[in-house]
Amino acid sequence: MTVDHRTIGTGSQRVIMLHDWFGTSADWGSFLDYLDTDTFSYAFLDYRGYGLRREVAGEYTLAEIARDVLALADQLGWEEFSLVGHSMGGKAAQLVLAEAPGRVRRLVGVAPVPASAFPLDGDAHDLFHGAAERPANRRAILDLVTGNRANAVWLDQMTERSVTGSRKEAFASYLTDWSTSDFAAKVAGSRLPVKVFVGEHDPSLSAPVMRATWLTHYPDAELEVLSNSGHYPMYEIPVAFATALESFLRD
Repeated sequence: MTVDHRTIGTGSQRVIMLHDWFGTSADWGSFLDYLDTDTFSYAFLDYRGYGLRREVAGEYTLAEIARDVLALADQLGWEEFSLVGHSMGGKAAQLVLAEAPGRVRRLVGVAPVPASAFPLDGDAHDLFHGAAERPANRRAILDLVTGNRANAVWLDQMTERSVTGSRKEAFASYLTDWSTSDFAAKVAGSRLPVKVFVGEHDPSLSAPVMRATWLTHYPDAELEVLSNSGHYPMYEIPVAFATALESFLRD
């Protein structure tokens, strides 16, 4: 099966980008305009049930994403590559590392879900698990994770893209998997170069959460807190984020 994807750049340093629970391969904001496409080649994967692969049937699990990442790398002829995963994509990227550690050069988590379980309790459980059916829940989550700082235009646009860009059953299934699965033991102790970015205004996947998870799992991991950003630095601070990301990825 051919894995549909988007690519930009012609550089020798290869990077696979994994989007968040709400997004698609097309939803990385204007930060794409500021990437060094002479040095890097970027491939943007859509998960089954999302974006270019909205009609592709699947199990809608992180394990399936990991298999599709490796299939895409093979399709592109990329034996080695770096991985950048945003939010849910950060958890999926770690599973790729667990399954094929010899192929991953560098790993970047952007406001990433940890490899351990990330339970949602009480009001958070109801808000997140109701989001597949209720666009208002999606909008409220977007507002929450950006620190209640984004204007209505952006929140409405992001909500609409999330609703039209994904299948409800895929959206719901991925949530169950990323919030409950725990494979931390498979990655703990890896000496791979790892960088974790979090926004200072993200209340959920915050610096304390990263210190208790990602920085514990990866002894050599670096943590950078991005000023004036919440959960979506690719939209909130695109130039600064592109610069910081490529500073780490560059040989």
